[in-house]
Amino acid sequence: MKIHHLNCGSMRPWGVSDGLVCHVLLIEAPAGLVLVDTGLGLRYGTEPGRMFGPSRFYVRPVFTESEAAIRQVRALGFDPRDVHDIVLTHVDADHVGGISDFPWARIHLTGDEAHAALAPRTLVERARYLPAPRDRQPDLVRHDPRSGDRWRGFTSATELSDIADGIVLVALPGHSRGHAAVAVDAGDRWVLHSGDSFYHRGQIDGGGGAPLSLTAMERLMAYDWPQVRDNHARLRELWAQQDPDLLIVNAHDPALLAAARAGA
Repeated sequence: MKIHHLNCGSMRPWGVSDGLVCHVLLIEAPAGLVLVDTGLGLRYGTEPGRMFGPSRFYVRPVFTESEAAIRQVRALGFDPRDVHDIVLTHVDADHVGGISDFPWARIHLTGDEAHAALAPRTLVERARYLPAPRDRQPDLVRHDPRSGDRWRGFTSATELSDIADGIVLVALPGHSRGHAAVAVDAGDRWVLHSGDSFYHRGQIDGGGGAPLSLTAMERLMAYDWPQVRDNHARLRELWAQQDPDLLIVNAHDPALLAAARAGA
């Protein structure tokens, strides 16, 4: 499957000189187009408070309509109506802001993440799971990777064969209650979109970690901080192996986005 690497939302948080991106995958699957996450979406331009909440004053999104996923799908020559499925790593605002631009699409996520978004338990969950991105009643398809298989050392993974063979949802809770990574078979290699399992390449490539402001934000948002650290360690092991058939990306590191585009 061919993968397009998109930036669907630029952000300029304090203390992060290179800024952040919203790295979204657009997959040309046999039965149509698939998005992995959606970025900010068109509604951020008119409803920033409802779509992002107070955290926008810290991460400081720089909204550009041309970065919206639906605009980029069309700019690539596709019909947005061909986006039949959207796979979410989790339901934070910067990952789901564009789902209302594709109201016909099925929304795939882990059952744990769906339950967390619909029945938040903690103060952080009540702050992160805003109702506005879901107020158009998307068609949620819940998956349970724990009932699946292993994938590259991760113990809970399930192939989303109802979308296409070669798209795998990998449970990586920690950042949020039901956070997941999404692995996609691109033919010559697998692409592992690890969502917010790590924020900065320095956390897994031996480069000395993330900027302090990112580490603080990651710690504040974490549903299970020890699990986040465990996820860092496993991803660090994968990175160190330097397998030519595996590309690891995340949601927000602009350097990883640029590298993925260069190797596309």
